[in-house]
Amino acid sequence: MNNPPDETNPDNAARMAGFALIAAALATAVAVAGRVAADADQPTLEESLAAIASSSLLYAVGGSGRVLSGVALIAAAWMLLRTWIIREKWASAAIPILLGASGALTLISGVCAVALAAVFAPDVSSASEAASFARWFSGKLGFAAAGIALIIAARYQWTVGGRLRTIAPFSALAGGAMQFIWADSATMVHPVIGAAFFIWLLAVGAMLASGGTERLFLRMANAERG
Repeated sequence: MNNPPDETNPDNAARMAGFALIAAALATAVAVAGRVAADADQPTLEESLAAIASSSLLYAVGGSGRVLSGVALIAAAWMLLRTWIIREKWASAAIPILLGASGALTLISGVCAVALAAVFAPDVSSASEAASFARWFSGKLGFAAAGIALIIAARYQWTVGGRLRTIAPFSALAGGAMQFIWADSATMVHPVIGAAFFIWLLAVGAMLASGGTERLFLRMANAERG
């Protein structure tokens, strides 16, 4: 295994991953704003498709935000896998793998949303039903996968200490709460849970982009290697 870089030779992969997470957060904000503005979350598919058709541009913007968020998460996952922190097993590769899977599923959800706005709405058909279900299921599955990544990350954040130890409980709580995406009874708190994930992406992204995460892992690695 390669020795970790020092302060004069930073790991650019970690920094690029951080910027990608920040980009994912910003794209997610666009996605949520577009969907909420379109008012497409209606009780029935027919009503939802009618709302999408009447606000197709807004809904397409929201779907495009999802696409960009998915691409950014995939990029972040790829760059995280290239960091010495992951390569030398100071943190689990399951974290970027799950984030990458979340990104791919979010990308699919976004493509389905754009298709609904551009092609399928407002008519209820087998195609529009399939696109609507794929958007719903891939979006929820991607969100849940990201939540599991947060739960796993919390352990390593706590172990490495410093500012990441402060973030660790929030990661665990947010990741656990994200699993309630499947519970219809928790619909009222979904926006709060989504906001928690947004904050996590910004906070962890900023730590990575600034080099703070790498410095903490360097300190731990150097301490264990004597």
